[in-house]
Amino acid sequence: MAFVKEPDIIPEEERQYFADTAVFPETVDVNIRQLDPIPAPRVFLRSRPLDSERMGLVRDSRQAIRDVLHGRDDRLLVITGPCSVHDPEAALEYARRLSAVNERLKDRLLIVMRVYFEKPRTTVGWKGLINDPDLDGTFNIRKGIRLARQVLWQVLGQGIPAATEWLDPITPQYLSDAVSWGAIGARNTESQVHRELASGMSMPMGFKNSTEGSVKAAVDSCLAAASEHHFLSINLDGHVIAAETRGNPDCHLILRGSSHGPNYDSESVRSALEVMHQAPLGPGACRGLIVDAAHGNCGKDPVREAQVVEELAERIAKGEQGLSGIMMESFLEGGHQAPAPLDHLVFGRSVTDACISWDRTEELLQILADAVLARRERRRHEPDEG
Repeated sequence: MAFVKEPDIIPEEERQYFADTAVFPETVDVNIRQLDPIPAPRVFLRSRPLDSERMGLVRDSRQAIRDVLHGRDDRLLVITGPCSVHDPEAALEYARRLSAVNERLKDRLLIVMRVYFEKPRTTVGWKGLINDPDLDGTFNIRKGIRLARQVLWQVLGQGIPAATEWLDPITPQYLSDAVSWGAIGARNTESQVHRELASGMSMPMGFKNSTEGSVKAAVDSCLAAASEHHFLSINLDGHVIAAETRGNPDCHLILRGSSHGPNYDSESVRSALEVMHQAPLGPGACRGLIVDAAHGNCGKDPVREAQVVEELAERIAKGEQGLSGIMMESFLEGGHQAPAPLDHLVFGRSVTDACISWDRTEELLQILADAVLARRERRRHEPDEG
């Protein structure tokens, strides 16, 4: 448990002085239209708390993910789900279907559902369920946070652990207790703020290679996040604090392609592993490598993305070393549609990047499970080098 220092006692006369003189309206909030207070994280945690079963699932799945990344578990980590959650009912239906598949394949695959609530934008656009939950430009962030916790609670209720990308450094205080795996996206992989954030997270964290393809930037992030940091943050009561972290020993690399093309081929994986092994890493830093079949590795084409997954499965079956996991964007319906209020949308179709359909997803999960089984058989017949 984190140690909390007592607040400094400020004499009344000094408090009054700062209240009267510290802020000058002429120079503050010039470009702010409105400030809408949001309740402290503890309020939301109390309104939708995790019961012992859900808490146990989060704790156990985090450890299982660590075991896969560190090579202690030979299952394949598979992170699958919609590019972004925009409809809680559709997300729950996807979790129900994924739970049924998980029961069949959990001896070979460690399945974690993508439950992404924040979307980084190249310029402007819909920024996710938390930012604009009604998809109509009303930006009811308080409602968005409440819905995000509801979705996570429902997904965990299906026995499926959740994964998300952390974008805003405040958001984790509201949601991280219910998340088993986190990612830092390509646009933020060199951000000091996000490296500091990852250093204090209680879950394994993946850093994606940068948008132009730099693997070293993500490896450097793993090293930075494995170290101690001191920075400004907030606590569960919404108070501004100086956070002091221990460092996160479970950070790892995600290959997601780049503006120059894909990087999921065997040579790119070998090259990335060399960068990881040659870096002056601290104990446990940058353990494991995940390939994201979406984004730059498929040109955001779901048909091509499914082919990438099949190619990766074939390589896994042949015994290729170094692949700890695979990510794919998948939803109930294939493709994507423009964001709009829910009553104008096709149920279960992405409003951000195009996704693989559920039927195709189920096929791919079986193919990946078969590949893990083939890899086990291959290893069983390999001569013992010891």
